[in-house]
Amino acid sequence: MTSATLQSSTTSVKTPKAYQALIERVRDAHLLGATGGILSWDQETMMPAGGVELRSQQLAILARLQHQMSTDPKVGEFISQCEADRAFMASDSVESANIVELRRDFDQATKLPERLISEFAEVSSKAQHEWATARKASDFKMFLPWLEKLVALNREKAACLGIPSGGEPWDALADTYEPGCTAASVTKVFTPLRARLVKLLGDLMGGSRRPSNRFNELALPIEAQAKFVRMVVESIGFDFQRGRLDSSTHPFCGGSHCNDVRMTTRYSETCLNDALGSSMHEAGHGMYEQGLPSRAIGTPAGTAVSLGIHESQSRLWENQVGRGLPFWKWCTPKLENFFGKSSDGFSLDELYGAANIVEPGFIRVDADEATYNMHVMVRFEIERLLIAGSLAPKDLPGEWNRRYKEYLGLTVPDDRRGCLQDVHWSMGAFGYFPTYTLGTLYSAQFFDAAKKAMPGLEDGFAKGDFVPLREWLNREVHSHGRRFLPEELCKRVTGSPLSSEHYLNYLEGKLRPLYNC
Repeated sequence: MTSATLQSSTTSVKTPKAYQALIERVRDAHLLGATGGILSWDQETMMPAGGVELRSQQLAILARLQHQMSTDPKVGEFISQCEADRAFMASDSVESANIVELRRDFDQATKLPERLISEFAEVSSKAQHEWATARKASDFKMFLPWLEKLVALNREKAACLGIPSGGEPWDALADTYEPGCTAASVTKVFTPLRARLVKLLGDLMGGSRRPSNRFNELALPIEAQAKFVRMVVESIGFDFQRGRLDSSTHPFCGGSHCNDVRMTTRYSETCLNDALGSSMHEAGHGMYEQGLPSRAIGTPAGTAVSLGIHESQSRLWENQVGRGLPFWKWCTPKLENFFGKSSDGFSLDELYGAANIVEPGFIRVDADEATYNMHVMVRFEIERLLIAGSLAPKDLPGEWNRRYKEYLGLTVPDDRRGCLQDVHWSMGAFGYFPTYTLGTLYSAQFFDAAKKAMPGLEDGFAKGDFVPLREWLNREVHSHGRRFLPEELCKRVTGSPLSSEHYLNYLEGKLRPLYNC
């Protein structure tokens, strides 16, 4: 199934008259949000620094207008009229699934005052600019006033959305990114996962063999790196006729719809794997967006189901594919075409090993697979404290540094490599971080299902054939949009609920032989 198609209803039940009127209003509101998405991308990539003040106002008014359209009482009336048609709602159709999700969206949106929406958009736009400046200067105090504003706004947002029974304010925020996600459910997953990862990390560090890191220290021209990663991203399936790849301080994937996907990456002169991993990661996001049905643009059926599922796509292409031996069998001979003699002298085993170096570090986006989720856990725990009011924003650096010492044994040297490294809090995105680990777990489980469905799948990677995997993901994951919630989608694709066993088995099966432990 391609992005131009949409799964049809499995029943012939007539669609209520109110449905089309509802979809027209929803799509109009989406157009405003999509416009804001392009302006946000431009702010991070092309906009001159002097444009921040007006850009923040532009984004604020777009957010306010979109909120007005999304919360128009007529939208609620149309949803109710559709819900009143019992036969329609009982049907197993894309349209009835849209109504379920539109009800969820409407109920959430109407709980948030227009003033809060506008202020949130304006403050976060300005805060992202101030964060980038503070990060470059490695000066947390420069960003502190903005962090205080964003924490306060998120607390207000959580209060408006409503704290789930028996839950906490953080839960209300997390639910907007990953439906049904709570601090308790995340803790239930993270606690045993951390214990097993700590054991694995200790074994790896004590292993009798260690891959060479020589390739990751090789200086290569950034211009050549950019051409190389573009080739890789295009080879695995990102469509540059419907997207683009640029540079930014923090890699991200944005845009406005499946036919206009904007990705960014970043480059380091002395580590090609930095740009390669970031680019394949964002390409995973981008191919998910491009795989959404174009006929459903502006509706739940044309929107990704959750950030956890979204992250599963980026982590799968970055790790299961990009750090795999078959990928490097294909990739190794191509290095000379882009880097000439600079890449001579590196064997396949050395390049594969360099892609799988395990070493506790300060930066999440640079982290290896064995330590990556520790970075996520630190952020999750700190977010809970900030939103609950148990940790004052001014005390963030100290708490951050303490946890890095406890979790990874590292002494954080400065704010740039500490609490200022991620863009998310400057965007106002609290409740987001656990989706990275949930996505990591989903990625391994999805990949196991893909290999089971297509024996010999990885043999194709060694020949540069990534089409079967991309088409399988498009069919099994992307094309559904929000028709199924994450838990149901996981069961449909893999036959079982989400489990960390797939990821841990994959990780240990790959890393223990490399480190002989």
